Amino acid sequence: MMRNLHCFVFEMALFLIGCMQIPSGTSHAQPHTDPYFRRLLFAHQDSLYRQVLTHPDTYRLQILYVQIDRDRHNRPHFHTYAYHADPQLYFYPASVVKLPLACLALEKLNELHIPGVNKFTRMQFDSAYPWQIPEWADSTSETGYPSIAHFIKKAFLVSDNDAYNRLYQFVGQQAIQQKLHEKGYTSARIIRQFMGLMAEQNRYTNPVRFLDEQGHLLYTQPALYNPDSVQRGAPVLIGRAYINRDGKLVPQPMDFSMQNQISLYDLVHMLQALLFPESVPARQRFLLTDDDLHFLYQYLSQFPRETNYPKYDADVFYDTYVKFFFRDSSHHQLPPGVRVFNKVGWSYGFLTDVSYVADFEHHIEYMLAATLYVNSDGVLNDDRYEYEEVGTPFLYQLGQVIYRHELHRRRKHLPDLSRFQIQYEHRDENDMRPAIKQVDN
Repeated sequence: MMRNLHCFVFEMALFLIGCMQIPSGTSHAQPHTDPYFRRLLFAHQDSLYRQVLTHPDTYRLQILYVQIDRDRHNRPHFHTYAYHADPQLYFYPASVVKLPLACLALEKLNELHIPGVNKFTRMQFDSAYPWQIPEWADSTSETGYPSIAHFIKKAFLVSDNDAYNRLYQFVGQQAIQQKLHEKGYTSARIIRQFMGLMAEQNRYTNPVRFLDEQGHLLYTQPALYNPDSVQRGAPVLIGRAYINRDGKLVPQPMDFSMQNQISLYDLVHMLQALLFPESVPARQRFLLTDDDLHFLYQYLSQFPRETNYPKYDADVFYDTYVKFFFRDSSHHQLPPGVRVFNKVGWSYGFLTDVSYVADFEHHIEYMLAATLYVNSDGVLNDDRYEYEEVGTPFLYQLGQVIYRHELHRRRKHLPDLSRFQIQYEHRDENDMRPAIKQVDN
């Protein structure tokens, strides 16, 4: 009886909130759309797909499509097309920020120049404050210890949140901001871990130790604190209401001004800098070795079922689990010869995918990035988002439109894609360890 009354009160509150017509979002520039790209997108007739496409403001939709053409020396040339793209229009990037964090963590290791300390070196995290969580072991790794390499694997393969938090703690909030802004990614504001912490708590990060195989200390990083001011910017109001930390409905938009943010343009440029470092100015590149680049390419594109450590359940974490442009209810595998080097994110009703697609059978390549917001009731934190009903079906249809277009697009010079042909792992059939079926992502 009391449960039914609670549900009735909750639904009535939502109805009244809807009647209030509270505006959401912030003012922004006129979104940019290229006529050629618009015609290409609207040639597809799927009804749900066109519903989203024809209401870009409702869905806070942004799409960037990058055609890549090689010259006779195999040098890539990029032409970017936009649909409703606006670098000032906020979207919550969620797990997409794991991409720059992985690059920054590897860059920091290279800048430390400490003998024996590299991406595979064993790590341990201590705690200096009550809200921090230590981590001394990791049963999913081959060594039984955490490492930067293992965190990157987990962050890319299944979008593991703890892995992101540990990369954040190693790099530090101040360095994250400074490094990304120095490289020209000025829209980036990565100031939060995925731990439900307050803004001030996120300025502090855990003490970290690196150990050799005998357990001897190689390097200690003390607890870090960001002394730079992390000021609240202009309000970024999303939705009509939200559920607060106490589980209560707050009848006003949720303010994202102190959440992570980065523009879709900067994410695409960042992925280009990682995959084609010679195509961007030196200051936009990450300080990475050839081995680092190969490692990142492998785990951006490797399938969970191909991976031994961690050992993920292939039925739960299928090939297209984090490949939104090729994922729908009946397509759990990529087309033959296709690999996708990408990072996705989903949270608060936002879905985002930033991808480079390589088809080694048909000799095609392109980049595609999109973000949209699927939250028809306008309430944040109620876990009633239309990810499966609207979000991923739209991204799949979008992905197929561009993939089919690229299959028929004429090129003067076929690309040599050998740089991205990876010798992937093979799951050990004799490994009797139980597979991981659930992660926090």
